[in-house]
Amino acid sequence: MKPALINRDPEIMSGALCFTGTRVPVQNLFDYLEGRSSLEDFLEDFPSVSRETAIAVLESARARLFADAVAA
Repeated sequence: MKPALINRDPEIMSGALCFTGTRVPVQNLFDYLEGRSSLEDFLEDFPSVSRETAIAVLESARARLFADAVAA
């Protein structure tokens, strides 16, 4: 995952992995999608996260998933 997209700070949201420059945990994005909400719903509820950043995080997670699957 690109470090510029996400960060972890013990002083912000108890150290949860958040979108850089926000207090929005990355887990929220995955929870929304798992709960059958759309990316649009997530972006509407968390306007501090840009569409480009959310998509980049999803693309990075996908790339990591496929890279790990090939190695296994």
